[in-house]
Amino acid sequence: MLDELQKRKTDLKEKSEEYKDKRNNLNTEASALAGKRNELNKRTKELIEEAQELKTQRDSNNESVGSNKTLRDELNEKANKFYAQIDKIRKDLNLSSGPSLKEMRREIDTLEFKQQTQVMKPSAERELVEKIGHLTEEFKRRKAQLEGNQELKTLLEDAQKLRDEASVYHEQVKVFADAAQEYHEKMIATFKEADKVRAESDSVHKDFVKIQESADEQHAQFIKTQKEIRDIDKTLMGLRRKGKKTRDSAVMAQTKIDAEEIYSQFKLGEKISTEDLLVLQRSGLL
Repeated sequence: MLDELQKRKTDLKEKSEEYKDKRNNLNTEASALAGKRNELNKRTKELIEEAQELKTQRDSNNESVGSNKTLRDELNEKANKFYAQIDKIRKDLNLSSGPSLKEMRREIDTLEFKQQTQVMKPSAERELVEKIGHLTEEFKRRKAQLEGNQELKTLLEDAQKLRDEASVYHEQVKVFADAAQEYHEKMIATFKEADKVRAESDSVHKDFVKIQESADEQHAQFIKTQKEIRDIDKTLMGLRRKGKKTRDSAVMAQTKIDAEEIYSQFKLGEKISTEDLLVLQRSGLL
């Protein structure tokens, strides 16, 4: 019984050390994964903050686009009113036929906006540029024709002044629109990068959880074997105490038998030795 328990205890100690080593190795691996996950989460946060800042810049530029568009459109509207007056006077004086300066100006503006904002094939863009050029030349020709009339000349100068001011705001619209588009593209790219890093972080976290669960299993096995070892130690201690008690009882019984025999000899007058006296003392007969 004692040998079997001792062998079981030895086996359990070996298994316990194996469980402990595996647990420690898995915990080290899990710790490394946790560190990597935390770094990825930190990078994700940085990218999101960067994307939010880009969004703020984009929105700010879009606001500037809106405000400059408003000022541009207000000036163009005032210019159009002057052109409307010019066209009325032109018709009253029967100076020219065909589209009015206002209509020509609007068509030129529309075509220029199309050229600036749309992506076209080279051949289509050349055709559009030529059309704008022809219309602009015709506009200048008719404008020069009308400048012979002082009233028309004054109106044309006022209208052109407004148009020049509107062009300044229009250029600003283009500048802010281009900047807003650039910030928008960077923002989208940064958000995509943040999503990519977050996905990697989620994958690492799944690995971390899996490894940590394995480490917990090994730890549970380690605790279980340690408990069984302690239980065996208690059993062994109990058996040893019981064996010692049994041996002591047997010794006392034999001592009593020996003492009674010595005592009988003593009563018969036989001499006893010092050792015999000690036996009698231990037995309580003296």
